[in-house]
Amino acid sequence: MKKVLFMLLMLAPMAAFAQKFGHVNAQEIIQAMPEFTKARADIEALTKTYEADLKSMQDELQKKAEAYEKEQASLPANIKERREKELQDMYQKIQQTYQDNQQALAKEQSEKMQAIQTKVIDAIKAVGQAGGYVYIMDIAGGVPYISSTLSTDVTADVKKKLGL
Repeated sequence: MKKVLFMLLMLAPMAAFAQKFGHVNAQEIIQAMPEFTKARADIEALTKTYEADLKSMQDELQKKAEAYEKEQASLPANIKERREKELQDMYQKIQQTYQDNQQALAKEQSEKMQAIQTKVIDAIKAVGQAGGYVYIMDIAGGVPYISSTLSTDVTADVKKKLGL
């Protein structure tokens, strides 16, 4: 009995070394995904739409401001005040639209990236479970050193799991 216990104690450290560790470059995987390319194109298209909308609003404000400057000397005080208020309101509307557009873009980008990241994480988990890995770390996160002899690069396995 003592011999069996002694053997178990001697083999326990060896079992700890038999654990498998892996690393993956999630950024490389995400950039290879067609969903990422489509999401980036969608965001760029939405950005251009918002920019065109803002440009037309700014052009309209510029035209009204120029027209006001030309007529300003000949306008009665009450009409001047009304036109200045109208110009100020337009300027504030442009600022608010710009802020709303920025928030909408950030939300859209976050939603699209969250779906992509979830898909990658699920694939990493599946590769980890199938390969019996104890831990798979993401080297894109800035890990300063990973031993290539003690850790296996599973980036290709995750890409394969995703059909890339």
